[in-house]
Amino acid sequence: MKYLTWAAMAITTLIMLMGGVMKLMGNEMALASFAVLGLPAIFGTFIGVCEIAGAIGLWLRRTSMLAAMGIAAIMLGALYYHVMHTPISEGIPAMVVLACCAWIISRRGGGVIG
Repeated sequence: MKYLTWAAMAITTLIMLMGGVMKLMGNEMALASFAVLGLPAIFGTFIGVCEIAGAIGLWLRRTSMLAAMGIAAIMLGALYYHVMHTPISEGIPAMVVLACCAWIISRRGGGVIG
């Protein structure tokens, strides 16, 4: 089971690092969704920082569950965007990350709380 958890953490980390770096570099494609939702550009930078911090936090035992919860919240927002504004198939990566986060939370929850 620990290898499955590590795989979920690795998948989530890679996707979050790629997305976060793209947002921080000002990639227009990565930031377009924020404009569509009527959010300021600085919000894209904030989300990029949160994605990178979450990707790092997943690997620290004390913050793993909290990082997964934060990433899951970001993915819920991403899913909302894809359901409302794009073909649902574009939301598949967000669904995968959300499922990985749910797995991580279920496996890492006891270490932080108990």
